[in-house]
Amino acid sequence: MKALSKTTRSIKPAEVEKKWHLIDAEGLVVGRVATIIANILRGKHKPSYTPHVDCGDHVVVINADKVQFTGNKAGKKHYYKHTGYAGGLKDVTADKVLAGRFPERVLEKAVERMVPRGPLGRAQMKALHLYNGTEHPHDGQKPEVLDVASMNRKNKVSA
Repeated sequence: MKALSKTTRSIKPAEVEKKWHLIDAEGLVVGRVATIIANILRGKHKPSYTPHVDCGDHVVVINADKVQFTGNKAGKKHYYKHTGYAGGLKDVTADKVLAGRFPERVLEKAVERMVPRGPLGRAQMKALHLYNGTEHPHDGQKPEVLDVASMNRKNKVSA
């Protein structure tokens, strides 16, 4: 009979069970909800977490256009991109992105910068589904509703 094992068992990609989660982002702070989403996408909430395997779940976020920033970050935070030409550095503030055509990109960029870069991170980001309104086409997957607002409140009180 073997005593307690001192090795950690790594999960294989075929053994991963992916669930679906639904988050209503209305009125939530961008960074706080992005960390929760990134941890779910990576699979860090599971006891079988393996860093080199995509063991995260799918996350559906509704009302992604109604996220908020704390303090004056909405007007002072800049997003940069380069056109590829000399002197082609462009910037836009978070306020303009939220008021623009694709306001969900604020939350998408925040989460994207929290997952690993490379093939694993790109595979994990494919499990993120962002929608501006309350409607989403993933009702067939029966996503489990996560109350992120109470999770944030609980963390603030205990900290």
